[in-house]
Amino acid sequence: MKAETKKRAAKEAKRSRILDVAREVFEADGLEGASLRSIATKAGYTPAALYFHFDSKEALYGELLQMSLTRLQAYVAASVERLSAPEARFRAAVMAFYDFYEQNPKDLDLGFYLFHGGIRPSGLGRDWDPSLNAALMDALSPMMEAAIALSGDREAGERITAATFAHATGLLLLAHTRRINLFSVTARELMEQFVAERLSQK
Repeated sequence: MKAETKKRAAKEAKRSRILDVAREVFEADGLEGASLRSIATKAGYTPAALYFHFDSKEALYGELLQMSLTRLQAYVAASVERLSAPEARFRAAVMAFYDFYEQNPKDLDLGFYLFHGGIRPSGLGRDWDPSLNAALMDALSPMMEAAIALSGDREAGERITAATFAHATGLLLLAHTRRINLFSVTARELMEQFVAERLSQK
């Protein structure tokens, strides 16, 4: 039993090492510029050893993004845990989403495939895209549930969530690239203003 535990721990440590190195390579070279060979070399393994854990660079990227979205989901869920009023839950969920990415800009890069690649439509293929999209929607669900409760209509709630998501990501990109510095206001202040205005319209 002890031998099995040690073997499992060694496997998890190796997997964790590969993921850490993969993130560094993706940050430097982007998804398109990265290769399993370069990741394996930097991690100190042979490509064959890496294939035992991940069969493609997309699988590595997908795993990293899934982990990021899981952290986001937990962060947003914790922000609304003790709140019951829809207004309070909506405000908390929106600002938690915003704050997570403001505090973790590399997760923003990861989530929008911005590593070394700029803004363009991208994905990881049918093996990953559905589950990653579902994970993002899970993170947005407290916001959407509050929006539906506020509007009294599912379609309206979904539209509010879509508009809020678009506004938040736009402001995050402005903050991330420092373009917001052109104005005498912070991106977070604008996000708070958007939420206040949205709640005043309910």
